[in-house]
Amino acid sequence: MLSSSQMIERHSSTATRQKNIRRAMLFGGFSSFSMLYCVQPLMPLLATEFTLSASQSSWILSTSTLCLAFSLLISSVISEVIGRKVLMLWAVTIAAATTVLCSLVHSFEQLIFLRAVLGIALGGMPAVAIAYLSEEVDASALASTIGLYIAGSALGGMSGRLLTALFCDYFSWQVAFAIMGSIGLYSAWEFWRTLPDAQHFKPHVGNSRGQLSTIIAGFRAHAMNRDLLRLFGLAFILTGCFTSFYNYINFHLVAAPFHFSQASLGSISIFYLLGMLSSILASASITRFGRRKLVLGALTAMVLGLLLSLSSTIVFILTGTALFTFSFFAAHSVASSWVARLALSSRALASAMYLFCYYAGASVLGSIGGDIWSNAAWQGLILFMSILLTIGASLTFFLRENQASQIKSADLKNS
Repeated sequence: MLSSSQMIERHSSTATRQKNIRRAMLFGGFSSFSMLYCVQPLMPLLATEFTLSASQSSWILSTSTLCLAFSLLISSVISEVIGRKVLMLWAVTIAAATTVLCSLVHSFEQLIFLRAVLGIALGGMPAVAIAYLSEEVDASALASTIGLYIAGSALGGMSGRLLTALFCDYFSWQVAFAIMGSIGLYSAWEFWRTLPDAQHFKPHVGNSRGQLSTIIAGFRAHAMNRDLLRLFGLAFILTGCFTSFYNYINFHLVAAPFHFSQASLGSISIFYLLGMLSSILASASITRFGRRKLVLGALTAMVLGLLLSLSSTIVFILTGTALFTFSFFAAHSVASSWVARLALSSRALASAMYLFCYYAGASVLGSIGGDIWSNAAWQGLILFMSILLTIGASLTFFLRENQASQIKSADLKNS
């Protein structure tokens, strides 16, 4: 039996460990998403620099998100063998190094190649972070720790856009990449020295054929689950619309009659703070309103935000942007948690498939949005996104709140 002093010492050690995990994940989430999204406000500038159309310039981001989508599925399997911490550390380090190298490119092709490497590397962060936290954090602190990681990710996405735009205004896009990469390298160092080694992870070695069979069986089960397929489709639409909006509002506002500077374009990302708030509020409201009502309400508000952005008055455009951003994060936070409720097995794989569709939507619809922008301007793009969100609402309408509980209750009645 432990003495009181030993119990206090153990409690103190556990508290220090939890604190270090939180700190490391904040750095990891922040650096990953700051480097991923830092190119978004630069698209008009890089389009001019390399003589690109709006659609072509969108591939600076779309290439990364598409590679990240495929890397998610592979990384989740690799982490089962080599460990969570090792993969996450390599992810943030390689991403930071490639961001520094982006400052040295002389062609658009070189930039695209490096952004592809960044996307592949970053797949090792979101695919593994939640798994690490689920294994290493006490159940009582898990929700708040995951929330801190997500908040760090949202803060990173906002800061990456804002800082890069500011550095471009005062220096150049090359300097902006160099500074963002340096920040990423520092964050990787903090992540390495702060994140504790895993205590509960057990590597899966030996029966690789059995593991592959389990993964394939899980994939088939999820692909035959109509509710999950609807959620995957919703993820594709949500991030596709969100990425398209933030990609091409830059082109919309940099042109007449607005003539925004790079710093002004970057400052729009401050609305991400509203997204962080809406994620918390939406998650807390699930019990009261239910997931379906919350997502349908959020999708409706996103469309209203799009319509407000059609105005020629900057106040209405910014109000619409704020409403659109707030509602997107609310819908995404509820939808991503819905996956675990509807997946009857292999929930980690189900989450990976959701994230795959999420980032694939950013790549595919983000690029298509550029073609629509080039041919039909901002009005055509708003119509395109409004139709997509309406389709998303129809998918949500037919979703069940909790498939698992319904099946269990049905089994009880039959017995």
